[in-house]
Amino acid sequence: MIRRHSSLTFNSSSQPVTLHLNFRYDAAAHWIFESLAYFIGFRIYLQLRNRSGDVVTTEQRWLVVAAAIAGAALGSKVLNWFVDPSLFLRNWNNPYFLMSGKTVVGGLIGGLFAVEWAKRRIGVKQRTGDLFAIPLCAGIAVGRIGCFLAGLEDDTYGVTTNLPWGVDFGDGVARHPAQIYEVVWLGLIALWLRHLSRKPHRQGDLFKTFMVAYFAFRLSVEFLKPGNAIAGLTAIQWACAAMLIYYARDLPYLICARKVEKND
Repeated sequence: MIRRHSSLTFNSSSQPVTLHLNFRYDAAAHWIFESLAYFIGFRIYLQLRNRSGDVVTTEQRWLVVAAAIAGAALGSKVLNWFVDPSLFLRNWNNPYFLMSGKTVVGGLIGGLFAVEWAKRRIGVKQRTGDLFAIPLCAGIAVGRIGCFLAGLEDDTYGVTTNLPWGVDFGDGVARHPAQIYEVVWLGLIALWLRHLSRKPHRQGDLFKTFMVAYFAFRLSVEFLKPGNAIAGLTAIQWACAAMLIYYARDLPYLICARKVEKND
């Protein structure tokens, strides 16, 4: 359902200063930006592939893309089920609940392992993720703008804050604009990846850099969001921590490689 609201206002008389968001079509804005996220990400991917070529054949690439899409769709749903364990236990047999909601972290994890499985099935040994790194930054960032515009409906906002950039999403409470933090971080990652792409690097390093940077950010920023902790961390944080451990063996090389580049 689309909720109608009044216009965007900025209140500078309160202490601290807060930005008050009241959009007319928040649900529509979320859908529009989510659609733009897929479109923009795919267009950037095609541009990069045409410019730099590919390490696999066209047929192999599209099999990898299909696996990534299927894995991401499944992973985004499965992890979302455990964001609120008590809610999941009450609704585990409710098809509507199981199909509603998704999380980017789960999508990235599901897409990664689905691609690795598909590559083994078709005999591809090359690292195929580098072409996805910058498009993922762009797509997720654009999607987060939609999450921001959706306000409280989207459950991606932060906890209450007294900082001057706190945002009132319509309930009179200033909160961390966690979605905007993510947009800014993804922009920085994209710029760094663009820089790295012009330097000598191992096949797969761009994608690994993106994954490590994104999971590290999400592990940190989730402390600024309301959530249901399991042994001190939310399900999303546990997933991010597990993936950072998964990539731990690559960190020494990535760090040393950056130092070599600086020394050169």
